[in-house]
Amino acid sequence: MITLTNVRKSYGDEVTIGPVDLQIPTGGITALVGPNGAGKSTLLTMIGRLMGMDEGAIEIAGFDVASTASKDLAKIVSILRQENHFITRLTVRQLVGFGRFPYSKGRLTQHCEDTISKAIDFLELTDLEHRYLDQLSGGQRQRAYVAMVLCQETDHVLLDEPLNNLDMKHSVQMMRHLKRAATELGRTIIVVLHDINFAGQYSDHICAVKDGRVVEFGTPDVIMTDEVLTRVFDTDVQVIDGPNGALAVYY
Repeated sequence: MITLTNVRKSYGDEVTIGPVDLQIPTGGITALVGPNGAGKSTLLTMIGRLMGMDEGAIEIAGFDVASTASKDLAKIVSILRQENHFITRLTVRQLVGFGRFPYSKGRLTQHCEDTISKAIDFLELTDLEHRYLDQLSGGQRQRAYVAMVLCQETDHVLLDEPLNNLDMKHSVQMMRHLKRAATELGRTIIVVLHDINFAGQYSDHICAVKDGRVVEFGTPDVIMTDEVLTRVFDTDVQVIDGPNGALAVYY
């Protein structure tokens, strides 16, 4: 379980995030949704300790994020931010191998090599593992980055907008891979999503963030309603019955 207690983050004299009190259950996919600037990515990066908080506490599986040693925290939680710009030319396999650094410190063991191969196979990148990243499509490259964080073998995986710049086909493929990672590998996945329909279809829980605070948390059937989505996104939303569940119509 991930627990946030009275978490606040201030910029200048204005409190933009918090107070946030939240419990994210173990297992499955929890989607963070909300308007632009709501604080979704900030919350995610604070959970992953890429950004400090001004007040409060965050615990992951009982470990205090602020005080746990980096080498230990890297074996508990992995995080993938939006900004993935590697200057050095890397192959897919070399990139995925970075996920083993908390264990190998750069000296890969046979177990590391096996784990890298499993992550590459899981994301269906086997035929591409020796290609350079700049030779891949956007969807292939994004899968390689996700393979890297899965290769870190943490129980908790944080992903900031993994569907960014992906078309419909590759977005669906990515969410199916993440669903498999949650169910088959037993990972707890927290993902920032802009598309509420992807959240409703693939997540087990949805956390709605607005103006720096958590305003709703629940299963998709609780969140995917006209009233909740209209209030969260400040625009008229109608939820209809689609062929595979609830669909939000907002245009």
